[in-house]
Amino acid sequence: MSERPRIILHNDNTAPLGRMLLDRFPTADFREANSYAALPDLIGEYRPNIVYTVRFAGTPGYPRDALFGPEGPEWIANGGAGTDHLGHWDTERTTVTNAAGVAADMMAEYVFGCFLHFTLDVAGLQKDKAARQWNSRTVAPLSGKTLLIVGLGHTGRAIAKRAKAFGMKVLGTRARPRAMENVDEVFAADELLDQLHRADFIAVCTPLTPATRNLMSRQAFSEVKQGAILADVSRGGVVDQTALFDTLMSGHVAGAACDVFETEPLPVESALWAAENLIISPHCSSVHAGWETASFELFLHNLARWQKGEPLLNVVDPSLGY
Repeated sequence: MSERPRIILHNDNTAPLGRMLLDRFPTADFREANSYAALPDLIGEYRPNIVYTVRFAGTPGYPRDALFGPEGPEWIANGGAGTDHLGHWDTERTTVTNAAGVAADMMAEYVFGCFLHFTLDVAGLQKDKAARQWNSRTVAPLSGKTLLIVGLGHTGRAIAKRAKAFGMKVLGTRARPRAMENVDEVFAADELLDQLHRADFIAVCTPLTPATRNLMSRQAFSEVKQGAILADVSRGGVVDQTALFDTLMSGHVAGAACDVFETEPLPVESALWAAENLIISPHCSSVHAGWETASFELFLHNLARWQKGEPLLNVVDPSLGY
């Protein structure tokens, strides 16, 4: 560990981050890389101790090999929460931290915005408005309904808090079940199939790991209650997209919202575009004014800990994915 570590800031717009870094650490030794292509050469030349990096242009082409190569840093600070794009790494050689929790509140609002889109029949209201028709419509309450949260991490807990404000019953799954605030019942992750039939609403916000890939499978959707509504803010690959499309087309699942996809951008030929009861958003549930600042503030706090020799916050276990 160096008292004055060499730092690379890797994002599509690093200038504001550089100013924040110098404001907190005036003598900081750092370089900036504003593209995927620029990072490998800079790592080779500069040999950084630390890289703060954001997956800002999707997974294809992300310079993962350079980060974990022979000149790679001791500490990789991932600017987002998900680390599936980093694959597996040797924790004895490289420490990886993430920004889990930074966007949890915003993602929870996204989830409820999507739920309300369906319960308030926003699509129907918009259709009537476009036709200049005054039709009688009904809305449905969230109060008294059951929400199942798949993954009770930062985002899952933020969703649970808001669900209680709406008067919902909250179920949740996590790898190591324990009683949690705002959650009525907590189950082990492998008990998901046994609980799906109870849920009027499902929020998927678990990391993508070998254990969670295709977690919401065709079998899982067969267990879902008729007319349920689902929101997916996890990572592409947790929800089986083909199974989701089929269950939406059949009407078994009344509506869904997906912010993440197996391939991003979602290909124009994807069948999902044709599902009228599906909200598609471009992986933006966490993107709001100030999220990058909040993520970098967490990095700066961790940098101070690094220089003091204190344990870093949000260290990721690659075997767990969080």
